[in-house]
Amino acid sequence: MPFDHNDHYHRLLLDRLPPGGRTALDVGCGTGRFARALVAHGYRVDALDPDPATLAVAEASGGGPRYHVADAATADLPPGRYDVISCLASLHHMPFETLTRFRDALAPGGRLLILGCYAGLTPWDLVASPANALTRLAVYAAERARGAAPPPPRPPVRAPEMTLPRIRAESTRLLPGSEVRQLLFWRYLLTYTAAADR
Repeated sequence: MPFDHNDHYHRLLLDRLPPGGRTALDVGCGTGRFARALVAHGYRVDALDPDPATLAVAEASGGGPRYHVADAATADLPPGRYDVISCLASLHHMPFETLTRFRDALAPGGRLLILGCYAGLTPWDLVASPANALTRLAVYAAERARGAAPPPPRPPVRAPEMTLPRIRAESTRLLPGSEVRQLLFWRYLLTYTAAADR
């Protein structure tokens, strides 16, 4: 069905963009939807993804990001360059310590926005399951009524291994001052803002 859990949170992330930001890095950009949303908000966007087939779909959609086939865990990330670094449902594909590479690539006052996936179950997930089923059915019915085109191919998927408590603990250790908020649909939002005077 066409409902995408990550796309559902685009507005939440866009509402947290820092004021006056101009440069962005979208890590694990997939088919490029969020990277294109950043361009629409006035950002110059570098978009990375390690899967060439997925990136080919993103490039065919155009929209202005500069796409690069690259693994963010090993790619050369210029220090202090980006006002925003976003990473949607991709951090669990790389070592969690990659967060420190993102931190170092932030410009003074820059913001890191991670929409992540966690392993295991929490009480909140008891709400997520029926809400997910109802939302998927509603989106499916609306898409059928409009006669919308089928969704684009999905990027490679990997199950997360870290639980939410461990994610919180590691985020605090690696990025003091960061905040992790649990979201519906088995997601969390990690935000971190670099010091303005570094």
